[in-house]
Amino acid sequence: MKYFPLIWAGLWRKRTRTILTFLSIIIAFLLFGLLQGVNAAFRSGVEGANVNRLYVQSKIHFTEPLPFAYLTQLEAVPGISKVAYATWFGPYYQDPHEFLPAFPVDAERYFAIYPELKLAPDQLATLVKTRAGMVVSQELAEKYHWKIGDHIPLKSAIWTKKADGNSDWAFDLVGIFDTSAMKGFAPAMLFNHDYFDEARGFSRGMVGWYIVQLADPNRAAAVIETIDKLFANSTYETKTQTEKENAQSFLKQQGDINLITNLIVGAVFFTLLFLTGNTMMQSVGERIPEFAVLKTLGYSGTVVTVLILSESLLLCLFAAVLGLAVAWALFPAMQGIIGVATMPPEVLGLGFAAAVLMALATGIPPAWRLQRLRLVDALAGR
Repeated sequence: MKYFPLIWAGLWRKRTRTILTFLSIIIAFLLFGLLQGVNAAFRSGVEGANVNRLYVQSKIHFTEPLPFAYLTQLEAVPGISKVAYATWFGPYYQDPHEFLPAFPVDAERYFAIYPELKLAPDQLATLVKTRAGMVVSQELAEKYHWKIGDHIPLKSAIWTKKADGNSDWAFDLVGIFDTSAMKGFAPAMLFNHDYFDEARGFSRGMVGWYIVQLADPNRAAAVIETIDKLFANSTYETKTQTEKENAQSFLKQQGDINLITNLIVGAVFFTLLFLTGNTMMQSVGERIPEFAVLKTLGYSGTVVTVLILSESLLLCLFAAVLGLAVAWALFPAMQGIIGVATMPPEVLGLGFAAAVLMALATGIPPAWRLQRLRLVDALAGR
């Protein structure tokens, strides 16, 4: 700690230059935290997929619906223990740019096949009995300050009502469920499919996809083959996948998220490396005679090197921590897009490691330059 005033004074020798570099590092790590947080959240959804569940969707595209009549046929397939279904509703509440993961479902079937979603039994019973009932995630209820008994108006970007042709829907909040045990993408709203099917203006008698639970996950390949053969050459052919394959397929529909984020972050850090490196080289270059004086006063080359590296670490780590903290605070705002409210902790560790590496990469070259300088030349400012 006795060297800290010296390090601090050197860091702020050129205040404007330091502030601009500091802000650049903050913005870079803010971008890093948000992008890598989204990337990690999507990966966790794939890696945390349940091996007991299969997804049955249209062979043409996952947006194409399937007949409700497939339900009984799927239940009769050997090796299947439970079947549920859902449809993408695509609503927003107040803000038309923030779509919510909402699905009309058979509540009893859906919660039975997703034990990760925790809903009180009395609230599930109320949902089943309430025609226009809805349950929402704890995170969504807290975000909008909803409580049980509230009347919630929504607007769907897809579904209109047959009664009046508009896309305005309203639901009664009868329960709040916990999604903390569910990795990756989680629903924000669930409501009764029967009410939705009766009220919608088109595609009645259809569902978006089926979710199948296996009695034995080791028989997944055989069950997948049986299902797709069952509906082969029909009007609505199917494509059945494991939950992991389905998650990966969905990500590919959105593009290679991992490649895109890594390219963006790589370009930002490549530029930042030169910016920070130039700052450190200028800062040290301006103080070569001062470092030479320190050596003549008895400070070893190792101490001088540590001073320079400490200055670089202080600059990079302090700015990186602030940038990652801002990203952590902003991350819940993206829950409607990625279904995760908290930045994965591994992103913080990765960001901290990147800051240390950047500090060493920008601090070592000027430190090495000082090590090779002759004291006579350094004192003369050569």
